[in-house]
Amino acid sequence: MAAAPALKHWRTTLERVEKFVSPLYFTDCNLRGRLFGASCPVAVLSSFLTPERLPYQEAVQRDFRPAQVGDSFGPTWWTCWFRVELTIPEAWVGQEVHLCWESDGEGLVWRDGEPVQGLTKEGEKTSYVLTDRLGERDPRSLTLYVEVACNGLLGAGKGSMIAAPDPEKMFQLSRAELAVFHRDVHMLLVDLELLLGIAKGLGKDNQRSFQALYTANQMVNVCDPAQPETFPVAQALASRFFGQHGGESQHTIHATGHCHIDTAWLWPFKETVRKCARSWVTALQLMERNPEFIFACSQAQQLEWVKSRYPGLYSRIQEFACRGQFVPVGGTWVEMGLGWPERLPAPRPALTWAASHFLHCQDGNLPSGEAMVRQFLQGQNFFLQEFGKMCSEFWLPDTFGYSAQLPQIMHGCGIRRFLTQKLSWNLVNSFPHHTFFWEGLDGSRVLVHFPPGDSYGMQGSVEEVLKTVANNRDKGRANHSAFLFGFGDGGGGPTQTMLDRLKRLSNTDGLPRVQLSSPRQLFSALESDSEQLCTWVGELFLELHNGTYTTHAQIKKGNRECERILHDVELLSSLALARSAQFLYPAAQLQHLWRLLLLNQFHDVVTGSCIQMVAEEAMCHYEDIRSHGNTLLSAAAAALCAGEPGPEGLLIVNTLPWKRIEVMALPKPGGAHSLALVTVPSMGYAPVPPPTSLQPLLPQQPVFVVQETDGSVTLDNGIIRVKLDPTGRLTSLVLVASGREAIAEGAVGNQFVLFDDVPLYWDAWDVMDYHLETRKPVLGQAGTLAVGTEGGLRGSAWFLLQISPNSRLSQEVVLDVGCPYVRFHTEVHWHEAHKFLKVEFPARVRSSQATYEIQFGHLQRPTHYNTSWDWARFEVWAHRWMDLSEHGFGLALLNDCKYGASVRGSILSLSLLRAPKAPDATADTGRHEFTYALMPHKAPSPAPATSWSAFSVSSPAVVLETVKQAESSPQRRSLVLRLYEAHGSHVDCWLHLSLPVQEAILCDLLERPDPAGHLTLRDNRLKLTFSPFQVLSLLLVLQPPPH
Repeated sequence: MAAAPALKHWRTTLERVEKFVSPLYFTDCNLRGRLFGASCPVAVLSSFLTPERLPYQEAVQRDFRPAQVGDSFGPTWWTCWFRVELTIPEAWVGQEVHLCWESDGEGLVWRDGEPVQGLTKEGEKTSYVLTDRLGERDPRSLTLYVEVACNGLLGAGKGSMIAAPDPEKMFQLSRAELAVFHRDVHMLLVDLELLLGIAKGLGKDNQRSFQALYTANQMVNVCDPAQPETFPVAQALASRFFGQHGGESQHTIHATGHCHIDTAWLWPFKETVRKCARSWVTALQLMERNPEFIFACSQAQQLEWVKSRYPGLYSRIQEFACRGQFVPVGGTWVEMGLGWPERLPAPRPALTWAASHFLHCQDGNLPSGEAMVRQFLQGQNFFLQEFGKMCSEFWLPDTFGYSAQLPQIMHGCGIRRFLTQKLSWNLVNSFPHHTFFWEGLDGSRVLVHFPPGDSYGMQGSVEEVLKTVANNRDKGRANHSAFLFGFGDGGGGPTQTMLDRLKRLSNTDGLPRVQLSSPRQLFSALESDSEQLCTWVGELFLELHNGTYTTHAQIKKGNRECERILHDVELLSSLALARSAQFLYPAAQLQHLWRLLLLNQFHDVVTGSCIQMVAEEAMCHYEDIRSHGNTLLSAAAAALCAGEPGPEGLLIVNTLPWKRIEVMALPKPGGAHSLALVTVPSMGYAPVPPPTSLQPLLPQQPVFVVQETDGSVTLDNGIIRVKLDPTGRLTSLVLVASGREAIAEGAVGNQFVLFDDVPLYWDAWDVMDYHLETRKPVLGQAGTLAVGTEGGLRGSAWFLLQISPNSRLSQEVVLDVGCPYVRFHTEVHWHEAHKFLKVEFPARVRSSQATYEIQFGHLQRPTHYNTSWDWARFEVWAHRWMDLSEHGFGLALLNDCKYGASVRGSILSLSLLRAPKAPDATADTGRHEFTYALMPHKAPSPAPATSWSAFSVSSPAVVLETVKQAESSPQRRSLVLRLYEAHGSHVDCWLHLSLPVQEAILCDLLERPDPAGHLTLRDNRLKLTFSPFQVLSLLLVLQPPPH
């Protein structure tokens, strides 16, 4: 006879069900305690420790020693290999048998010489299925190997996740046994947890919530954990509930398996290779068991690593990609730091010339967003070659900001869809959309989706499903959402439990629909109903992590230098190819060096938010690029200039797209140097002028240097006049022709300021607004300023400055003949903790907007704090320059390797050095060299003339950014040129060519020709038309070389 209905108290009923599934309480009699049945220890366990990450074939040959559960091993970054010999009891025939394994290191199971599954306690993967059902004839004995890394899923931080790693940390094996797994108990637990989630998530005011709770309660009533024959009755109750479907208007959630793996972060690059293997082999195992499961995987670099280290696994990945279950996404080499990629462009006529001119002078960088393009070029070509197709969506779940030029770059690489979510981390303002169109600087538009659950590591809970619907800020406009499930950052990926939850929730009344889906299906659904979507114009600024614009200054400097080197190698190699039948373009070497550079552009490396070991590896990568790049540069220059030595046996090569007249230090016999004024055409070369022609032919006034009796110094070259007070601060900067003063009245420029820099948590990542309240000017001592170079071609003054008891600075202020800016060569010995060093220049300029250089252009940001959106940008990113201008006059601050900046009111501030202590306790400690420059300007610089040069452009608004060999057909001797409009204007211009060009065709950023893009070559000129900030790529087919 059935029990009479009883009144139920919400809390007690809820907790009754919770205790029935609890892993902590009443496990002697609840359902959770029956998940595993009989168990037995492994037959034989042995191990060996190594500091190396050995291949399997080598590891199994080592000397294994007896081991046991409870053993400790380490230290951090070592590896412990276990040989696990198993004997399955005869009595377990017909049962599902697991190897249960728990340790606090990340494990990988090897079976028959191949990796088969990751084992990570933090990633809820603590058992490996030996057999779904042990057969009568199945072998009872087998040997497995478990490779255990001495690090956790998120590294080995000492005391906290982001702390510097503990080098002495030890790890422990806490469980290694065989056990019978009860799949029916597992499915009942999934159902009961989901019912509990629905009851809690929908709340006491919802009818469906009570139905879920009462169903769960009734399941507890009928289910006796000790009597499996009662399970089907409980299962039927759950099935009846989940079988009640929702209406046609229900929101649809597209659930895609995901495993974001940071290419390096709290662990080194080499550990990431193993993280990929552990995570992806587990995903493949899930695909075999769940044919409907789809897994999205980004980052070509990681796939290339697995191809090299785990060829068997890689073949299986390709097989599942053909089935449509393993889906490559993203289209880039790595998930790069996008807020402020790694090379630099230029607007405004005067600044376009000056910034490039200055930076090349200082061995700095060129105006370019080329690194971004190369991420897609290398990534898309890899995916096409390895998987037969390119990616149709850009995939960047975790990065620290989004450039306004990204939509145009995506368009040029065949991508119109973009998934990310990092703006959910905004500290001040909530971004108003989850699904929208994003319009870039040039007007290009892409469809963007942020998963409304604000995570890329969901676990399939009801709470997350409900949050996805409730959070959606585009209700009524978009009825589809992404749901990325699987452990991420440190890898791990999805679990069978997550899949079981999501499949159970596929169409249940009271909840959104859930379907296992691919990114293509998601975006197709969004596109089919996109008429009502809103449009966001301009950059997507992340209101957090703005300390990463400055942290680890040496990494940022290495990045800029190496991009310049690769640009120059490509240019000179292209010119040598065009002029010499014998020269071989170093395509393979350049690809290798570019890939190293692109690897370092991962969003936790170039940002400086990585451990010391990663930073040191990154610096080694830069040194490799410098060394090999300079060798290639010398070879290309020798081939290009063969037979044309100058009077002194020297030729000067100009890799910029405009004529340059500069003061250079030229080598003399015996190792000495002498200053000379040289003129070199755009993208060409010229001989060193004979010494007798240098001084008498100066076209400009020489530099005058005067030191007053009070110790102050004046530098004057007839274009600008610079006055320094006795401590080296800038008291006056005058544009001589107009007499216009650039420094604010009563203020001083070149003022170093020190701030306290203690964020709320993310040490290397964040600088908080309240740091501005701790401003302390660094004051020098009068009498430290001295004259350096006394004038003529160059004048300079230098001084020393004690920043603190532990840190000091020396600086040379330099003015060259004919130069429109003054340079500040700076050397800092920096030994601080949680301090922030900046330099300020108060300008005699008033404007509500400041201009900052970004990739292929520039944008304006407010100089005031009117709204919370303005105030949240107290520290922003820029590339080579920022500028504050009013009508007819402005002041630009240029730099050779800095990214952090701000303009508040009329004060231009450049961020120089930070001193965070996590995750790298040594970040920025030591010696630094960098240069910045200050340029007052009134009118655009005239367009430069040329003598011999390979290329020149008739308009100063158009910048020739890149010259390289085409990727696809080296036999045809084709070059690719990339140009962009830098001022924000519509422009028609002529590109003048001095190379033997046979054919010219417009192409996209992936170098695919435009069928309608053939250009007419007239008198070695091509006519080009640009809209504001537009990027154009040209494919030039060269004529056969003369023999």
